[in-house]
Amino acid sequence: MSSDHLPEPRLTLVYRLEATLGLPLDLGERPHGHRRIVPLTGGTFTGPELRGKLLPGASADWQTVLPDGTALGDIRYTLQTDGGDLLYVQSRSVRHGSAEVLARLGRGEDVDPSEYTFRTATNIEAAGPQFDWLNKGIFISVGGRQADGVIYDTYLVA
Repeated sequence: MSSDHLPEPRLTLVYRLEATLGLPLDLGERPHGHRRIVPLTGGTFTGPELRGKLLPGASADWQTVLPDGTALGDIRYTLQTDGGDLLYVQSRSVRHGSAEVLARLGRGEDVDPSEYTFRTATNIEAAGPQFDWLNKGIFISVGGRQADGVIYDTYLVA
């Protein structure tokens, strides 16, 4: 077996989540950056095999904003499928770009996602044999921040 011919990864869209955001809780400066907790207050997700809603009260982004404006996220949210099944999603994210773009994002302006990088490494947990592929999958997400919300396109890496 030769390692010269490893397969290239392929991405398959699992869902698009469009979430609304609540007012951030500002915990202030910490030794490793500025800490904020941003509640995800609602939203919907749609994909080829999954669709449903985001559950408020069980969803937020625990952010650390570095001095250069880079945001590191610990994003945890709960999705409920149209069939009533619950999905627990946890992502580690990084959002970075030029100082000017990050300042605009920090002021809550709509900024085209092509002007900055917002990526996550994502894990999804679910019960039931029909969701076993989620428990075993490797996922990445591409994010886009809006004035009053956030969008995540989540992909299975195959």
